Amino acid sequence: MIKQIKFVSIPVADQNRALDFYTEKLGFTIITDQPFDDKQRWIELRFMNMSYACEDIDKTYKELSARGVEFEGPPQKQPWGTYAMFKDSEGNRFVISS
Repeated sequence: MIKQIKFVSIPVADQNRALDFYTEKLGFTIITDQPFDDKQRWIELRFMNMSYACEDIDKTYKELSARGVEFEGPPQKQPWGTYAMFKDSEGNRFVISS
């Protein structure tokens, strides 16, 4: 039986730009950065890109916005919690919630 996700691949057009976004703006840690072939690198970061959780969505929204992270709008309150949608440097959309 499947018991966990091993890794998730995120398509990017520019690996350096994406790496800067995930490390400098979101604060993730590089685990691996090595050549994959003559045009690409295999980069692994310590994170998961499904949906991100935080303790204080308003504070996190303000901090990430100040770092230049593009949000689709301010946090929205729902019966199940509060969330906001943001985009990475490549246009991929993600949810962050509390």
